[in-house]
Parts: sequence; structure tokens; C-alpha cells
Amino acid sequence: MIYLDNAATSWPKPEAVYQAMDSLMRNTGASPGRSGHLMSLTAARIVYETREALCEFFGIADPSHMVFTSNATESLNLAIKGLLRPGDHVVTSSMEHNSVMRPLRALEKAGVELTVVPCASDGSLDPSAVERAIRPNTRLVVLSHASNVVGTVLPVGAVGAIARRCGVPLLVDAAQSAGCYPINVESMNIDLLAFSGHKGLFGPQGTGGLYIRPGLEARLEPLKQGGTGSYSEYEKQPDFLPDKYESGTPNTVGLAGLGAGVRFVMREGLANVRKKEEKLTGLLLQGLAGIPGVVLYGNGDPGERVAIVSFNISGVPSSDVALRLEEDFRIMCRPGLHCSPVAHRTLGTFPQGTVRLSPGHFHSVLDMERTLEAVRQIARKAR
Repeated sequence: MIYLDNAATSWPKPEAVYQAMDSLMRNTGASPGRSGHLMSLTAARIVYETREALCEFFGIADPSHMVFTSNATESLNLAIKGLLRPGDHVVTSSMEHNSVMRPLRALEKAGVELTVVPCASDGSLDPSAVERAIRPNTRLVVLSHASNVVGTVLPVGAVGAIARRCGVPLLVDAAQSAGCYPINVESMNIDLLAFSGHKGLFGPQGTGGLYIRPGLEARLEPLKQGGTGSYSEYEKQPDFLPDKYESGTPNTVGLAGLGAGVRFVMREGLANVRKKEEKLTGLLLQGLAGIPGVVLYGNGDPGERVAIVSFNISGVPSSDVALRLEEDFRIMCRPGLHCSPVAHRTLGTFPQGTVRLSPGHFHSVLDMERTLEAVRQIARKAR
């Protein structure tokens, strides 16, 4: 079997991730911050070590400003709904995932003004278009770092400089780039960084986080209130980080796995991870481009995209191609619209969608060659 759906969830995980989660469940298993006994303190230490590792990875100085969530979607909802009020204006791009578009459309109905800056047909974005869209009442710019449909890396650093100059916070959706592409919140002028743990960071599903720049917490309302293990004598929600945004018992076992995943990427070296994924992506792009009947989407340079490749075979629905890949060749991928209809409209692939291949760190050149041969056979039969 060849699993090419790492853009949805990375698999397999590093062995250290499995071990960390198994060890916590067998040997610790208590709720962090809910008691003073040894098992609770050990669980709290594991959670904090994961917080520290993520801060080191993203260039964050204060670990308290790394807030844990259940996924990137929750992080984006917290940032978007926590900051925007009726009468505010927000800017985003036409390559966003529904985790951005749906909260924004919901707030638009409540009186928030929305501008969707159009991207080019390959998914690229001109930063000056974002600058032109900013108004006096703009309160947020939301931008995907890398497209989940074609992998195109958007100019987050350039947009961050523009947003900082205009005094507008920048929220970056790093669901597809965290662990796969360099991110430094300071040098890239990122005010809010939303990420998932179960993709390029090799953690399990149900993990994610939101970095909040110091000072923004005064304006950012929490999505939920409840028990935090701190200030239990008060009925009001704590106003300090991270407790303000972390109500409820955390996914401790998941965070243990996420910590192991982040440390795996750091040991491997992000540059090495990136180099391998570029190579695999380049092999797919080059091979698919040479197959008659195959239509490729996005930038053709593997250096300007994460490890995501979208294509179609002329005259064949994307779902049929994916079915043939799985049933005839045991290759797992994802067809359709990938929860990003606005991106597919930008690419010109709505409503049919595309076939998405997303290789990962544990794939080989042989896996790519087998995949290309499978597509070649399917395209030949279609002709």
C-alpha cells in the first residue's frame, strides 16, 4: 500500500510518537494541573515540554502564548471569532480552506465586512493586492501559508510586513506548512499562528495550537469558559495565558505524541525534511507532466510549494481516478474539493475538483515511480 494522503493526516508516525503516547497512557494517565500528586505533576510537565518544543520550533519567546486546541480549525475559530466584531473589516485570500471561509462567512452575516483578495490561477498571491484591500476599519488579515489543494506557498512574510506597517494583526493558517516549511513568527511578522498537530508535525489527530502575540490577548475573547485547574476559588475565567483559552481537561496523551513529533522533526532537521519532500514532489510533477491526458494545477516549481500535487485525467471524474488508484494499485489519495471550494474556483476546477497526491517523509522514490506508472495506466485506458 502507498498512502498519499499526508495533507489530511500524516501516516505513519515516527516510532517515538507511538512510544510517547503508549508510555503516558500506561504510566502517567492523570489530568495535568488538576492535583498536586506525582502523576498529575508528571502529566503537566509533559504538556509543558510540548509547549516549549513548539515555541522553539516556531521562534516564540514566551511559552505561555502557545495555546493548545484540538486542531487548526478550533485555533482559527478562536482567533477569528475572538477578534472580530460587527463593523470590523477582515481581508483574506481566494485560496483559503473552509476552516477560514466558513467562520468568516458566518461573521459576515453578523455585520463583519469581508474582502476576499483574488489569487492567480496557479494559487499565487500578489502581496500588494492585500495592501490595497486594507481599510481604516480593517481589524484582521487571514492568510493560508500553503494551499491544501495545490501546495502553493503564499507570501506570508511580505504580507506580514504590510500588515504590521498598517497596524493590522496577521493570522496565518499553517495547517499545511507547520513541520514542512520554515516558520518564524518574529521574522515573518505573524501575530497569530494556527496549526494542526496531525500533519507535518507528526502528532495524532485531535491536537493543534494557536500562537497569540503578546498584547493581543487583551482583545481576543475565548471561545469557551470552564475549569482550568487554576484559580478554582473564582467563578470568573482566568485572564492570563494560556489558561484563558484552555478550559477543560486537555488531550494529554495527544500532546505527548505531538511533543515527540515536533522533536522528531527537529532531530531530522527541517531543512532535510523539506529537501526530501521537494524531491518527491518534483518527481511527481515531472512524471505527471509527461503523461498524455493529465492536467496539472499550481506552480510547477517544487521549491515554491509543499508536498501536494493536484491533477486530473481528461474526461475522468477525480473520484473515479482515486477509486482506480486504490482498488487496482492500493494507492490512497484524496479526490474532490478538499474542503476548499473557493480555492477550486480560483484554479478553475470547481465543481469537479482534483485528484490530490500528498507524499510524506517516509516515502521513497520507488513509491513515486509506482504511483506514476499507475496514473499512466489509468490515463491510457481513459484514452
